[in-house]
Amino acid sequence: MVFRGTITDAPDFDPTADAEALYSAMKGIGSDKEAILDLVTSRSNAQRQEIIAAYKSNFGQDLIDDLKYELTGKFECLIVSLMRTPAYHDAKEIHDAIKGAGTNERCLIEVLASRNNKQIHDMVAAYKDAYGRDLEEDVIADTSGHFKKMLVVLLQGTRDESGVVDADLVQQDAQDFYAAGEEQWGTDEAKFIMILGNRSVTHLRMVFDEYEKIAEMSIEDSIKNELSGDFERLMLAVVQCIRSVPMFFAKRLYKSMKGLGTADNTLIRIMISRSEIDMLDIRECFRLRYEKSLYNMIKDDTSGDYKRTLLNLCGGDDDLAGEFFPEAAQIAYKMWELSAMTRVQLRPTVRPAPNFDPAADAQALRKAMKGFGTDEDAIIDIVAWRSNAQRQEIRQAFKSLLGRDLMKDLKSELSKNLERLIIGLMLTPAEFDAKMMRKAMEGAGTDEHALIEILVTRSNQEIHAMNAAYQGAYKKSLEDAIQSDTSGHFCRILVSLVQGAREEGLADVERANADAQELADACNADSDDMVMKFMSILCTRSFPHLRKVFQEFVKCSNKDIEQIIKKEMSGDVKNAFYAIVRSVKNQPSYFADRLYKAMKGLGTDDRALIRIMVSRSEIDLFNIRKEFKETHDASLHEFIQGDTSGDYRKTLLILCGGED
Repeated sequence: MVFRGTITDAPDFDPTADAEALYSAMKGIGSDKEAILDLVTSRSNAQRQEIIAAYKSNFGQDLIDDLKYELTGKFECLIVSLMRTPAYHDAKEIHDAIKGAGTNERCLIEVLASRNNKQIHDMVAAYKDAYGRDLEEDVIADTSGHFKKMLVVLLQGTRDESGVVDADLVQQDAQDFYAAGEEQWGTDEAKFIMILGNRSVTHLRMVFDEYEKIAEMSIEDSIKNELSGDFERLMLAVVQCIRSVPMFFAKRLYKSMKGLGTADNTLIRIMISRSEIDMLDIRECFRLRYEKSLYNMIKDDTSGDYKRTLLNLCGGDDDLAGEFFPEAAQIAYKMWELSAMTRVQLRPTVRPAPNFDPAADAQALRKAMKGFGTDEDAIIDIVAWRSNAQRQEIRQAFKSLLGRDLMKDLKSELSKNLERLIIGLMLTPAEFDAKMMRKAMEGAGTDEHALIEILVTRSNQEIHAMNAAYQGAYKKSLEDAIQSDTSGHFCRILVSLVQGAREEGLADVERANADAQELADACNADSDDMVMKFMSILCTRSFPHLRKVFQEFVKCSNKDIEQIIKKEMSGDVKNAFYAIVRSVKNQPSYFADRLYKAMKGLGTDDRALIRIMVSRSEIDLFNIRKEFKETHDASLHEFIQGDTSGDYRKTLLILCGGED
């Protein structure tokens, strides 16, 4: 194994001199924290163990006890953890994750999914030595179901590490995966556990490739479709580690620092456990995925001696949006290859109500709005639990039976966000999109993000229907409205998209190579030519074709298309192209990110929240929920619950369709 750590053995190492230096740093009033952190982070773990022994020999004291006494808070936790051997550090992390009332399932998943056989065996022995208990028994007592079974399998440390691959077994395992999941109702979890828990990394990578050919979707998408809860998270973590351990940890590090607050335990655990193994690769994957160096993220998110220690472990700042190392270029290529295979089974959260009676619903709505006061609960329980086609029948029945306009009645009875949400649900998708486009352009400012989101994510058919609805409602073409409200290249991009003329075929490999080369060549042209070339390809080619183009782009340029857009473009043009790339890659993930931005921080962008919840509830809101949970370590349900209130919240939660 080639180690690509940031911490290596210090040359000219003298454990006795180091022990004396640490003793001096802690002597007297106050301690020299900088001297401690600089010394500890510039020695390997094996050297730190020698320092601990020398300290006891020379001073008759326990170095870890002295450090605990002198230091405090996160800085203490970090330095003390660096002094433990990797096996004892892992054992303590697992012990802390399962002791007491709750269980930290994410810690169990991260450690057990990412360690090799030797690391697992060493950890099990260290756990026994440190706590006098059997690790497997403690895990069994603290977990349940398929999640428990997979953890027990991983704890055996029996994954095949021979590197020998049997082509027939690869085919068999891929077929078994398919038969155990996508091919049948229900899932044969035992088959997933057996194969993912025991086969070699090389073997499983080939199985995943074969599986994609059979199922026409990635193994990750199948796991998201078939499994749930902690078991789903564990299996996804195992798959991610099979594909790329550094990428798995890059994602974990990002999640530990983004948003409000930092998950310091996760940050400390990963920075320590990977500093001598693959931190250089993790840094590169981090930059590949998030267009920001790990170094700068730590710098922005932590402070004081704690920050200095973490930055020493990180080992340096990477150039933003530069070229990839060969390893990272391969990972980027593989990510696009996966994206090119993606055929996600789209799952809505709102479906047609059974035993539907439009006349009865119309009467019930009239009753809820008659007389003094309005029965909001009755309105919500009808509107939010019907499909859009059923709501149109209710509108018609309301007019036929009562001679009244349901939309006008609802507008006069409801107010604020609840009114906007209920009215949005009662409009047809085309009417709703047209209205949202109008709202994005009326008044002083323009909501460019809304224009981009709608035009990038709608099919040709949806765009044509929206154009017709806009013309009918506002007696003006949507294209004219866009041209009078936007300008320059951004206007041209929107006008191109509003034609609804995107190709709809599969990828053409030869043409994809040519398109990729044209995009790569355009990166060296002046900015106007570059934008026009990007527009001619990104706004007209089908999504499956673009996935292949972006994959080939990495091959011919050693760069990632997202990074190029972020580095070379700016403003609304950058945002529009970036949205196209994100949608091509994973549209539910794009919407999950938009929802997160609508609710995070102070204040809520209710218009964006309503727009996405209404427009996606009958298409792919269940998929969006899954992506939200995976990316933000919190459910969409939790976010809505914490960010909204009253009847508005109640309606949104019904559309959300459940807690993940």
